Amino acid sequence: MKRILSIIAALTLTLSTSLACAESYTIGIGQFAQHGSLDNCYTGFIAGLAEAGIVEGENLTVDLQNAQSDMGIAQQIAAQFAAEQVDMMVGIATPMAQACFNAANGSIPTIYTAVTDPVAAGFVDEAGAPAGEVTGTSDALPVKAQLEMIRAMLPEATKIGILYTTSEVNSLSAIEEYKALAPDYGFEIVESGVSTTADIPLALDALLAKVDCLTNLTDNTVVSALALVLDKANAAGKPVFGSEIEQVKLGCAAAEGLDYVALGRQTGLMAAKVLKGEAKASDLPYEIITEPQLYVNSAVLEQFGITLSDDLAARAIEAE
Repeated sequence: MKRILSIIAALTLTLSTSLACAESYTIGIGQFAQHGSLDNCYTGFIAGLAEAGIVEGENLTVDLQNAQSDMGIAQQIAAQFAAEQVDMMVGIATPMAQACFNAANGSIPTIYTAVTDPVAAGFVDEAGAPAGEVTGTSDALPVKAQLEMIRAMLPEATKIGILYTTSEVNSLSAIEEYKALAPDYGFEIVESGVSTTADIPLALDALLAKVDCLTNLTDNTVVSALALVLDKANAAGKPVFGSEIEQVKLGCAAAEGLDYVALGRQTGLMAAKVLKGEAKASDLPYEIITEPQLYVNSAVLEQFGITLSDDLAARAIEAE
């Protein structure tokens, strides 16, 4: 009798384990644009899920779509995810996250990453209360650190140019912060807004004539055209400062920026809690990486005759 009970217990345990392993998830991931920082968010996100035991190809099916910087396409992608009734929508970058949240309409949890200002995006109120079943991570720019860095590298500069997309609320929020802090470092911010990639060449030509350097935001349209921005800026003899490591790898002089793989991983761990039922999205406050890293491109610094101070050199990381 004991042997029979032992066999039954073993079979029960095996069945329970099989059922647990059989738990699987389908998520729709919308990425707003094709560029390095957002690609890194995706890579980190999948790694974060895997770290929590949710592995693509085993118990996870991923539908990854890219909006190619087109808000209309972003809305179509989000509507498709909603129609498929995925277990979760994930929006990488503010416009995509907004499209997912709106399409989810409260019935599907939405997780976001690379959203500069969750308040301006409509995901939380000023007190931090969620607008629904939505949470994620912010890539709020370390503006103060960026201005300090530019001042140290360009002691004679007075005007910083910023090119941005007028429809991206993340960019509008970042520009306001730059404007508020720039006078503390003896800078004036000269901004130029564009609607599409096609507007960039003329806007950039006009902007470069007025400034000593450019600094990039995490603006998806502008970053997608970074090669053009760098070509024109280099021809004008004006350095461009980035907002994260991938921009520095591509030719920006330096950046006080974030590690977007780490940001994505952080988001993946949050998403895993929601998928497993350990928490609702609305239970999880949005998170942020608070410590930027100084990334530099030594070849570009040399090209513009920029020498790092001892303090900057001690913590600079070569973007390779």
